[in-house]
Amino acid sequence: MGETAELRIGNETYTLPVIEGSEGERAIDIENLRSQSGLITLDPGYGNTGSCQSAVTFIDGEKGILRYRGYPIEDLAEKSSFVEVAYLLIYGDLPNKEQLDNFRESLRYHTMLHEDFKSFFSAMPKDAHPMAACSAAVAALATFYPDSLEPRDPHQVEVSIHRLIAKLPTIASYAYKHSIGQPFMYPDNRLKYVGNFLHLMFATPCEDFTVDPVVEKAIDLLLILHADHEQNCSTSSVRLIGSSMVNLFAAISGGINALWGPRHGGANQDVIEMLLAIAEEGLTAREFVERAKSRDDTSRLMGFGHRVYKNFDPRATIIKKACYDVLNRLGVHSKLLEIAVELEELALKDEYFVERKLYPNVDFYSGVIYNAIGTPVNMFTAMFAIGRLPGWIAQWHELHHDKQKIGRPRQVYVGPNQRPYTLIEQR
Repeated sequence: MGETAELRIGNETYTLPVIEGSEGERAIDIENLRSQSGLITLDPGYGNTGSCQSAVTFIDGEKGILRYRGYPIEDLAEKSSFVEVAYLLIYGDLPNKEQLDNFRESLRYHTMLHEDFKSFFSAMPKDAHPMAACSAAVAALATFYPDSLEPRDPHQVEVSIHRLIAKLPTIASYAYKHSIGQPFMYPDNRLKYVGNFLHLMFATPCEDFTVDPVVEKAIDLLLILHADHEQNCSTSSVRLIGSSMVNLFAAISGGINALWGPRHGGANQDVIEMLLAIAEEGLTAREFVERAKSRDDTSRLMGFGHRVYKNFDPRATIIKKACYDVLNRLGVHSKLLEIAVELEELALKDEYFVERKLYPNVDFYSGVIYNAIGTPVNMFTAMFAIGRLPGWIAQWHELHHDKQKIGRPRQVYVGPNQRPYTLIEQR
């Protein structure tokens, strides 16, 4: 028997197994605590609760480490592509050339949407948020493909995975095109995954569109950095929904909605809105930093700090260079970038922010890149969803491979005790 922990409650002592992960993380297994003692644990926000054992992603927040399937994010960002990283996350290992070629070919085959989706999007208001449109459209895929909805059938799962990865960029672009009144573009399967998405977003039928390789590389890099991040809110949502044995499309639709929230995927939108507000008010970066420090001011420094990373976000270090590459390539003189750079320099030297470990995170620079290539603010989170999709799928796939039972969190009831019912005439 391995290491155990003891929990003493009154005169009773309960022995609980201690589990250790491959990177030395340790956890007390309380799976049988309620059946043994009648007690549950209470952990609002699940900050100290492990919902599963996972082999997908490892994070060490103290050391600034992020690895997908054991590979450092720095190596993947430098040497890999988003499609290859998607394969790695979903299938567990880097593909050989034949496997990667077959995967890419399958994605190219599935990029088109059914023509009826044009009517689906056209029925939405012009100002519909792209995340609402993406969530609805992904859920609707289950109505178009009822032949591949069984989560425990390997072939059906394979087909659904490829369809979803291939079609989400098309779905997101349709949401954008509808909002600005432009015609929907068909995928161009001569292009790579990210190049095709840029074509779908920014091309029109009336003129040629050329994908800029620097922009394509930067967006590919952003998608890699966003591809998975352990048991965050949206990933946990996908797992919890998936545990009901619902199809992949429905589970991912729920994950998109979870990502939409400003506390989660909406953070990069908050950054660009902060920078725009600073520019419009004519403030200096120092003036805004002083505002953010003041207890009497509601201004907040967005894009700094992270719930997991305690010293630095390794993704921010990687994306900062890509941000400069894009702006230099496009010849963009960005007032927003100037403000962002000055904010970073001030915050990293200011004792107030240093003490609170508020350093730039991945959202800080990603919003500047999206803004520079002409992406509307409300599309930022939809592009995040495209990046996070392989991680969601990998976690959903792992859940079913482990045959994890349906998720059912407990609660501690604090409402009224039993009360007699009073007829309405007597109330």
